Amino acid sequence: MTEGQSTTRRLVRRVSWEVILALLLLVAAAGGGVINSEFLTIDNWSNLLANFVEIALMALPLSLIVIAGEIDLSVASILGLASSLLGVLCENKIPMPLAIVLCLLLGALCGLLNGFLIVRFRLPSLAVTIGTLAVFRGFAFILLGDQAVADFPPEYSAFGIGVIPYTFIPQPFALFIVLAIVFWVILHRSTVGRSLYAIGGNPTAALFSGIRLYRLKVLLFVCSGLVSALAGIVYTFRFSSARADNGTGFELSAIAAVFLGGVAVQGGSGTITGVVFSLLLIGIVNNVLTLADVANEILRIVTGTLLIASILVPNLIASARARLRSMHLKRVTVENDSLPLAG
Repeated sequence: MTEGQSTTRRLVRRVSWEVILALLLLVAAAGGGVINSEFLTIDNWSNLLANFVEIALMALPLSLIVIAGEIDLSVASILGLASSLLGVLCENKIPMPLAIVLCLLLGALCGLLNGFLIVRFRLPSLAVTIGTLAVFRGFAFILLGDQAVADFPPEYSAFGIGVIPYTFIPQPFALFIVLAIVFWVILHRSTVGRSLYAIGGNPTAALFSGIRLYRLKVLLFVCSGLVSALAGIVYTFRFSSARADNGTGFELSAIAAVFLGGVAVQGGSGTITGVVFSLLLIGIVNNVLTLADVANEILRIVTGTLLIASILVPNLIASARARLRSMHLKRVTVENDSLPLAG
C-alpha cells in the first residue's frame, strides 16, 4: 500500500458523518451570506429557527424509532389531528391548559395504536403507519372540517411567535433544545439507548439477551405520538390557526432529516447530534432558497434530493471503508506470508 493510500484510509476511518455535516453547515451558512445579505440578519435567523421547529420536534423520537429498525410515517397526521382537537376545544371554551393535556393524550393514544398494531400482530411499521397516516388525517377533518380556528388566548399565541428575552432564539426552538438534550441522554447515556441499538442491529439476538423488545417499541411509538401532538400545539400557536391540514407533508422532511443525520435505514446506528446538524442544514438550505424567491415546488425537489442523498452517501462511505479494510487485510496477509518461517 502506498503512502497516499494509507493516508486516505486513515482519513476515511476518522472522519465521522457528524463532522461532514458540520462542514456542510459552515459551507451552507457562508453561501447563504454571499447569496443574500439578509441571510445573516438576526430577524432572518430567528425566522429560520422557528420555521422548522415542528419538523425538528418530530424528528427526535423518529430517530429512535428508525435506530430500532422501525419507521413512523403518521407523525404529521398526528400533528394535524392534535391541531384540530385544540381548535375544537378552544371553540368550546375548554380551559387552555386542559385542552393542551387532552391533545397530548390524544397524540400518545395515536402512538399507542401504532405500537399495538405493529407489536401485537407483527405487522411492518411502514404499512401500519401509512394506514394510520390516512386515518388520523381523516379524523382531523371530521373534527374540524375545512374551517379554521384562530381565536386563541394572546399569551399562548405570543409563545408561538415570541423569542427568549435578549436573544433571537424563538421560544418554541428553546423547547426543541431541551427535548434534544433529553433524547441525547436517553440514546447515548442510558441502557435504553444501548437496547435500541441492539434491537436495530439484531432484533432476534436482542430478544434472546433479555431486552424487552416489544415493550420498548410500543413506548417509542407512544413517545412519537406525544411529541408529534406537541408539535401540532406549537404549530397552532405559532400561526394562530388550527386546521385539519396543518403539517401536511411534514413527515417527508422529518424522515429526510433523520436519514441525512446519519441514522441507518436498516437501523442499529445513528446519533442525535447528527440529526440536529441535519435539521439545521435543511433549515438553512430552505431559508436560502426562500430568500432567493425559489418556488415551493423546487423546495420539495430539494427535500427529496436530500432524502436520496442521505441514503446514498452514507452507504458509499461505508462501502469505501469496507474496501479499505479489505485492502488492509490483504496487505497484512501478504506481508505475513512473505516472512521466513522460524527454524
